[in-house]
Amino acid sequence: MGYLIAALVAPVFGPVLYRSLHEHPTAVRFVDGFVYLAVPLLVAWQVLPHAWAERSFVTVAALGIGFLVPAVLERLSHALEHRADNMALVGGLSGLVMHAVLEGAAFVPLEGAVATPFAMAVILHRIPVSLVIWWLICPRFGSIAAAAGVGSIVVGTLAGYGLGVEFLGTVHGPTVELYQAFVSGSLVHVVFHQGRHDHQHDHDHPHHHAH
Repeated sequence: MGYLIAALVAPVFGPVLYRSLHEHPTAVRFVDGFVYLAVPLLVAWQVLPHAWAERSFVTVAALGIGFLVPAVLERLSHALEHRADNMALVGGLSGLVMHAVLEGAAFVPLEGAVATPFAMAVILHRIPVSLVIWWLICPRFGSIAAAAGVGSIVVGTLAGYGLGVEFLGTVHGPTVELYQAFVSGSLVHVVFHQGRHDHQHDHDHPHHHAH
């Protein structure tokens, strides 16, 4: 169960990095810049392989729609702005959890095998994923909610591992792929809209970081 344990422990390092770096004002902008870069890369990691394999732009279109829908809702009504961001955040988190479930199931046949590039990539990318979750949730909702968000990745991984590799065959399909693309687009929107607003406020008031 070595891969599974490593995948469960890795998300802990994201909040630890956030907390330690946010103690140093010069590092805050580095963290923000890292998140703005990491999220598009994580979305590409989840969405583009399927789009390339299927030679289809439908998945990419779903990603774009997911990015635009919250923006359209915000333009329609200023009162909807906060609610649209929160809905997009929940949707984006659900996509990350779903991805964690699939990765947990994929670990089952790897147990006992030598280290593979896939396993190491999955384990290592859990750190930026958890950092992004903490970065998005903690300033607005506090550390308990942020810990619950990171914990959902751990629970999703355990659930996928428990369901086993047979589960992969039942959920890999166009509907699931399109949903993941849609909520991934929503996640990108939240990072560049809500996240920029929350963390710009932090820059303006450096003594009010949420921990």
